Amino acid sequence: MSRIVTIGAAQLGPIPRDQGRADVVERLLVLLRDAHRRGCDLVVFPELALTTFFPRWPMTDQAEIDTFFETEMPGPVTRPLFDEARRLGVGFVLGYAELTPEGDHFNTAILVDGTGTIVHKYRKVHLPGHDEFEPWRAFQHLEKRYFDVGREGFTVCRAYGGIVGMLICNDRRWPEAYRSLGLQGVELVCIGYNTPIHNPPAPDHDRLGDFHNHLVMQSAAYQNGTWVVGVAKAGDEEGVPMIGGSCIVAPTGEIVALCHTVVPERDTPTSMTAAPGFTCAAVIMRAWPAQATMMSAWRHTSIMSALLVRECASVTVQSTPLRPSSSTCGRPV
Repeated sequence: MSRIVTIGAAQLGPIPRDQGRADVVERLLVLLRDAHRRGCDLVVFPELALTTFFPRWPMTDQAEIDTFFETEMPGPVTRPLFDEARRLGVGFVLGYAELTPEGDHFNTAILVDGTGTIVHKYRKVHLPGHDEFEPWRAFQHLEKRYFDVGREGFTVCRAYGGIVGMLICNDRRWPEAYRSLGLQGVELVCIGYNTPIHNPPAPDHDRLGDFHNHLVMQSAAYQNGTWVVGVAKAGDEEGVPMIGGSCIVAPTGEIVALCHTVVPERDTPTSMTAAPGFTCAAVIMRAWPAQATMMSAWRHTSIMSALLVRECASVTVQSTPLRPSSSTCGRPV
């Protein structure tokens, strides 16, 4: 049985600290509609896609901290994204900060199907950074202070005709995360990240940021026989440059689509011309059986699917199914 899904990797530009949720949701809606025009079934947004990366600031007022968290999903401000997903028949992966009724704080991602229904939730396990203010740093990374560790582990669900799992940012650097998903038969792993270029504890590694970003996703895709989609929030956010490098990786470990630019999606013209050097391509990823097609180049970064490795090239990568569609692995929706 042929199982095909078309995916858009929706890289975001920076979100200013003072930008309201409603404005951010409008940015996501533009990308969702653009993805629909390109024939996408699923759009992957990055980690903490509704706010700036707030763990870079030390805060002691819990009420102030909680303003960055969502107490319900969907809520009044995010409801339009779900309504539009249902209208268009396009699902999405969304990363955000979650505050539960019990008072727990999680770095969370949800998978939403084409009816606008949440079908899976993942809470980040590998929290990086530190939990106390460290004045020697140019910026803080206080995820351990503001978030609780996800307790459900690494889980999968049946969606989009296959078995799907999610990871968040630092999770992608640890092989046990992918292996846990792989042992459940995962066929597609969606990952959002906010990764600064500068690593204060190990500045000698700054030059390796993009290399390590792709290394871990490519090796995991190959070792576990799965598609991996990694999507960034990129660019200079409140004075902290973040890597881009959003990509789609085949089960062979090959990057079949790659974004080279960190230009904010809202700064890109909606016409067919963009800044010099930013030649982008619509990407159609067909999985289960694994197949990816990159269409000829079009100059538009709103959907930020990827840059062509070779400008104006047409590339097709095909392989046989990695496991039968009747697999019973994974947690049912």
